Amino acid sequence: MRQMFNVFRFMRAAVLTVCSILLVPYYVAQPARQASPIKYDSLATFLRDYLRELRADEKTAEYFSAVADLKGDGTKELIVYFTDRHSCGSGGCATLILVPAGPSYKVVTKITIAWPPIRVLDTKSHGWHDIAVRVQGGGIQPGYEAKLSFNGKTYPTNPSMPPAHRLLAEAPGTVVVPLDAKGKPLD
Repeated sequence: MRQMFNVFRFMRAAVLTVCSILLVPYYVAQPARQASPIKYDSLATFLRDYLRELRADEKTAEYFSAVADLKGDGTKELIVYFTDRHSCGSGGCATLILVPAGPSYKVVTKITIAWPPIRVLDTKSHGWHDIAVRVQGGGIQPGYEAKLSFNGKTYPTNPSMPPAHRLLAEAPGTVVVPLDAKGKPLD
């Protein structure tokens, strides 16, 4: 009986070894899995629906979108900066921070007033990169750059009020919405 058990163990080890040898080339030849790309064709659809819910005029809406890895995990989030006259006022334009949610998106934050350049800073809060926007106009003179930090759920919605705060010096980061950002229509 003991001899039969040893034969069984030997056969099992041999089968596992052969399977391993046969499967190694398959796994080595497989390309590395990458984060799924954002589906830009669904962004316009999402924005139309979002604006309709707000009873905003999606027919005249214009936006500039930028891809940024805000969480540093390989997933690409979107910063959508509206440029049309209905989304902008003297204090700036509406800006959305979106995360992919299945075939669509989820709003993390709606920043009510922002001017470019919009930057993703090197610093992080609660695992997400801080964002810097320009605050100016609407009674705020001279303008300044405000830092928006993630609180674990969202970013501040108004960069001219706490918990957002004025940057007193240039903070390292990357411009994602340039000063000369041109919006494109939703159509």
